[in-house]
Amino acid sequence: MIGQISEASPEAPYLAANLYLDPAVISALLIEMSDMREPPLDTGFRISKADPELLDVWRRLIGLLDRPDEVPVMAHHFEHELMFRLLQGPQGALLRQIAGTDSRLSNVRRAMRWIREHFAEHLSIEVMATIAGMSVSVFHRHFKAVTSLAPLQYQKHVRLTEARRRLVSEHDAAATVGFSVGYESASQFSREYKRLFGASPRRDADMVQTIVDPGP
Repeated sequence: MIGQISEASPEAPYLAANLYLDPAVISALLIEMSDMREPPLDTGFRISKADPELLDVWRRLIGLLDRPDEVPVMAHHFEHELMFRLLQGPQGALLRQIAGTDSRLSNVRRAMRWIREHFAEHLSIEVMATIAGMSVSVFHRHFKAVTSLAPLQYQKHVRLTEARRRLVSEHDAAATVGFSVGYESASQFSREYKRLFGASPRRDADMVQTIVDPGP
């Protein structure tokens, strides 16, 4: 997931909190909760409205930033309560998939992680399917269900996103960056970059840099 903060100030800062979904924590909670049959996997990315109980746990968890001495004891309890609330909510089925080490979602996530680690290499769908422990046809179907992208399209998105990061942070030439993320043709890199981000590599990077550092 990629996001951009478009509105923030010293008076009204933007606070983002990210919590790692630990399969071990989810599995431990499921043992204490009633068993439920694993539902069909439809997508690996979902959005739902947080209820007051869930927001209250987040508020108490974030409040520990002002009381760091309590973190070693209380953070663990708040994390478990947060996972419990999520398991009871509309995302519960997805969390159960994450907890299952042999689930289809877990296998696809393993392939996604491998693609992110080898995005600059020439990858084949057969190798990706082997990493996931699935046949090519089954892997392709479940991968697209999770990411809304075909496996090779996902690799392309990872390449181009990393290229954008390098263009903005390292200020290298577009062709140099394109080759570094696995493209063999500068023109192909520029064409696919523009298709995804709406502008040529250099122009897009300059616009992003202006947003990040607007200057005086």
